[in-house]
Amino acid sequence: MEWFSTEGYWVSRLVFQRGLALVYLVAFLTAALQFRALFGQQGLTPAPRHLRATSWRQAPSLFRLHYSDRFFAAVAWTGVGVSAALLVGLGDELPLAAHMAVWAVLWVTYLSIVHVGQVWYGFGWESLLCEVGFLAVFLGPSAGSDAAAPPLLILLALRWVLFRVEFGAGLIKLRGDSCWRDLTCLQYHHETQPMPNPLSWYFHRLPPRLHKVEVAANHVTQLGMPVLLFLPQPIAGIAAGVVIVTQAWLMLSGNFSWLNLLTIVLALPVLGDGFWRAVWPVSVPADMPDAPLWHQVTVIVVAVGVIVLSYWPVRNLVSRRQLMNYSFTPLMLVNTYGAFGSITRTRYEIVLEGTDDADVGPATPWREYEFKGKPGDVRRRPPQVAPYHLRLDWLMWFAALSPAYARPWFEPLLVRLLENDRATLRLLRHNPFADRPPVYVRASYYRYRFTSWAERRRTGAWWERTYVGEYHPPTSLPSARQT
Repeated sequence: MEWFSTEGYWVSRLVFQRGLALVYLVAFLTAALQFRALFGQQGLTPAPRHLRATSWRQAPSLFRLHYSDRFFAAVAWTGVGVSAALLVGLGDELPLAAHMAVWAVLWVTYLSIVHVGQVWYGFGWESLLCEVGFLAVFLGPSAGSDAAAPPLLILLALRWVLFRVEFGAGLIKLRGDSCWRDLTCLQYHHETQPMPNPLSWYFHRLPPRLHKVEVAANHVTQLGMPVLLFLPQPIAGIAAGVVIVTQAWLMLSGNFSWLNLLTIVLALPVLGDGFWRAVWPVSVPADMPDAPLWHQVTVIVVAVGVIVLSYWPVRNLVSRRQLMNYSFTPLMLVNTYGAFGSITRTRYEIVLEGTDDADVGPATPWREYEFKGKPGDVRRRPPQVAPYHLRLDWLMWFAALSPAYARPWFEPLLVRLLENDRATLRLLRHNPFADRPPVYVRASYYRYRFTSWAERRRTGAWWERTYVGEYHPPTSLPSARQT
């Protein structure tokens, strides 16, 4: 089958595999460092309880065979090690079957983690990594005796993922908040996004006309460029380049975990080897063998499966009730994507506080806990976190929007603070009770806004906050355990 392999994408495959290995590395590292406090055996939403409440069909996972915190840590750190090995090229010369097996290990283990992560893993970039990771299994090695040219069908399938990521996000915006249609959303978004970064304050202070240009450019990228990805070169490569530039702009303006990085990685192979040879002095193998028949048949079966499973995402794209970031199958093979269909105009933050006073009254001194990423201290500049993902910080943003969203885990979080739980405190930047636990903790509700240029010069503060009210009343350990 001469059409099976495509010339001119050998370097593109290599760059894509390196980039995906980097994303996997960050994802597994995030899991290894945070799982114990979030969904470990003594976590806020314990994985064993979730496994008992669901079935294999609902949430396929290796951890149904056995779960313990030690086993989970071993799996996550194994993922870190395998990802790092692929990142530095140790898998490039593996035989085809072994190469596929290594990438399959990453896909199976990360899918297993997602299915026990519960609400902490309810983000679109989780299903995106699972879908892209599955397709990467079939690309084949880039060196050694089995280094055939990359399969055309898998390269097209990856473009189909990129199309749905961008086009789905563009449609959800047009169908959602009216500010996307009148080009005013970015007058709010840089300030109210889940986790601003060091440049978000400056982006927010851009003139309104530039904000409108940002929104208009976003619409062109997400609604126009995806269609061009399936046209011949250089048009497809130019469209991919526009997507890459837009995603880099988003990385500069906010912390969105590895969503932007993974989208860039998806766009890189579309550029083709002509681009890569111009910027990277690498020699392409002169003669590459044909892929074995069993691999060709496997790839064709995978491609047919992608076509069949695409029915639901396509129907969702044309639906007026478009779903955002939804997986239609437990294996997360062909999903639907989208982001920020609605924009919040006002930023609210939950501030956790504790006291060691035995009796709480108007004069009680309260000391604040500080999170690693989300706003707290008004004088602290928003940090750069992405592509690392601070899961608790993100969910605190959602909790500020809707207390009902946080109901399963917020009370347990207060209990962990009252206990000075070591694993939970590792997720925070500052614990004001290092010597002994607090007697009471509470949650206060504040409105945050970025300071103006004049306020920034005068006070040195990045934020201005106004107390709104009580989010959760003072709670002691006995009362928390009773509830």
